[in-house]
Amino acid sequence: MSRQADLDRLYALMDELAGRVGGPRLLSDPLARRGIPPRGIYFFFEPGEFRADGKTPRIVRVGTHAVSEGSKSTLWSRLAQHRGRAGSEGGNHRGSIFRLHVGTALLSRGLANAAAAAQWGTNHRPPEGPVRELERQVEAMVSQYIRAMPFLWVEVDDPPSKQSDRKLIEANAIGLLSNWERAAIDPASVGWLGHWADRQAVRGSGLWNVDHVDQGYEPGFLEVLERYIRLMKS
Repeated sequence: MSRQADLDRLYALMDELAGRVGGPRLLSDPLARRGIPPRGIYFFFEPGEFRADGKTPRIVRVGTHAVSEGSKSTLWSRLAQHRGRAGSEGGNHRGSIFRLHVGTALLSRGLANAAAAAQWGTNHRPPEGPVRELERQVEAMVSQYIRAMPFLWVEVDDPPSKQSDRKLIEANAIGLLSNWERAAIDPASVGWLGHWADRQAVRGSGLWNVDHVDQGYEPGFLEVLERYIRLMKS
């Protein structure tokens, strides 16, 4: 089958998944955690981003958690890192590569005070003072941006491992969706914030992902994803 056909199948599975979980959810929802399983994979969409048909929401990030043996992280704990601190607009981009990319793009596009870029992405927070306050402002903008992005999730409850089905689905879904160095299908819109990311992998793939964007995919992963979706209760 062609990549176009595989993409169509992936999005058909997203429709089925949406029906089973009650539709996409927002991290701004105080009840966003409700029903999220301990282990799984998430798919983020983004306001204003659509497939080539102009109406189907386009997947802009795929992710999972706990793929190292012994890891105790959960699907919700990973989503909460992307969301930022509950009850506030704060967050920590040093604990979320997704937040890092979005913040860098906001700074590059001139939507946040450029002085914050001096410490953004470094290993340590700046000391209390003007730069720290500017960083807080960027973190708040990142929280607002990510919390407005609808997401779906699928339960995949297998042990943490780089050979887990969660890793298999994540890597291959990214490889299928990525437009990195290939004819673009469902390209990002002209105004997509990711065009201002500092990572070429984000700009070239049309995804808020860096890992796996250049690795291609094995179509068989769709069978695995479909099986897990159909195990979920509506």
